[in-house]
Amino acid sequence: MHLPAARLAVALAALSAASPLHAEALQVVTDIAPIQSLVAQVMGDTGTPMLLVAQGADPHEYQLRPSEARALASADLIFWIGPEMTPWLDRAIATARADAPLALLTTPGTELRPFASGGADEDETHEEGDHEGNHDHAHDGTDPHAWLDPANARAWIAAIRDRLSAADPAHAADYQKNAAEAITRLNELEQEIGTTLRAARGKPLIMGHDAYGYFAGAFDLTIAASLAEGDAASPGAQHVSAVTETARAAPDGCIFPEAGHDPAPVDRIAADTGMRRGAALDPEGLALAPGADLYAQLLRGLASTIVGCLASGE
Repeated sequence: MHLPAARLAVALAALSAASPLHAEALQVVTDIAPIQSLVAQVMGDTGTPMLLVAQGADPHEYQLRPSEARALASADLIFWIGPEMTPWLDRAIATARADAPLALLTTPGTELRPFASGGADEDETHEEGDHEGNHDHAHDGTDPHAWLDPANARAWIAAIRDRLSAADPAHAADYQKNAAEAITRLNELEQEIGTTLRAARGKPLIMGHDAYGYFAGAFDLTIAASLAEGDAASPGAQHVSAVTETARAAPDGCIFPEAGHDPAPVDRIAADTGMRRGAALDPEGLALAPGADLYAQLLRGLASTIVGCLASGE
């Protein structure tokens, strides 16, 4: 016996509404590429998290396009590092509809580090905040580059899983499975990179920017100095002189510029001291294609660049 057409249409509509396969996908927004990568791993096939800071853009001084501002305002969930990394995002998040955006630096289980230096040299120049209270990335207090320690990424994957599951219980089993697989891959990645970096242990490294404390702590590396102490800071003469002397006293080390930063100061120190100059490091994934694979590519890239420079002098 066939149902009348009207009753059949109602029945199909009810079935469609009840099926999680037809549920509207969560609108998830992330701030920077490493965080988008972690969230994408946990979401898997359930959806794709939006990345606010476009590939290659400076995350510290980004201006939202109108389409990005609209996406942020209508997001169901927001995952971000926190105002320590993207202070420009703080006010925009405050007006978004999402409940309690997750600032990952405040997530339980996150191991935080201060910056290596207590502040900039007296002759170092900084850009000031504007009249609306937008400040460039400060370089005192907590170092926000915490994703460079895989232990923090593990804690964040668990927090991301729990927040997604609470917002979308129909896919909670998917998030649980995806997170477990992501953590397994992360454990293997950590072991792989630890093995890669054995040759770098005890070697003095000079970085173009004070952003590698978490990575050095996780993999037992020695950062002898950092040229720029802040993203909005230009190293003054006194600091450059001190870093130059450190480089001169470390012939078996390497100095590295950084993606998105002027390499000229690093090049001058390398030329003046004879210290080996490595390729540019990319701790924020500026040169990488966004997506689930970016996090592993980022850590592998740091490790291979460091080891490659040190091996060039052997």
